[in-house]
Amino acid sequence: MTEVETSSTSNSSDSSPRSHYERIGAAPAVKAAVELFYDRVLADRDLVGYFEKIDMVEQRRHMVLMLTTVLGGPDNYTGRSLTEAHQPLNIPVEHYARVGQHLAQTLTELGVPDDILADVRAVLARVQDQVVASGH
Repeated sequence: MTEVETSSTSNSSDSSPRSHYERIGAAPAVKAAVELFYDRVLADRDLVGYFEKIDMVEQRRHMVLMLTTVLGGPDNYTGRSLTEAHQPLNIPVEHYARVGQHLAQTLTELGVPDDILADVRAVLARVQDQVVASGH
């Protein structure tokens, strides 16, 4: 796997700011990140149980669409809401934090700039209550 693109395109005449999605290399970079992310999550014995009966091809596709949106790329996600998908799983905050750590480690390993990592962490903090089970 290669590091994501982080330099600006020198032949572009467009002066508008590039999205995080564009800055990291768009679809190929997001797909690479999701593959590595789920490899990490599925290797985590405390998290793998959440995915035992999940179609991981479809799960990875959903995550690519969701991460694309988070990074400012095209919003093509049409799946269930975070609350609808996660509340029935009774996820404790410790497991949510581990998933976030795996995502941050993945993005760091792929060379994602610190400002983008900070924004991803901020999104994770904002949506935590939608994912973590009530009372955890």
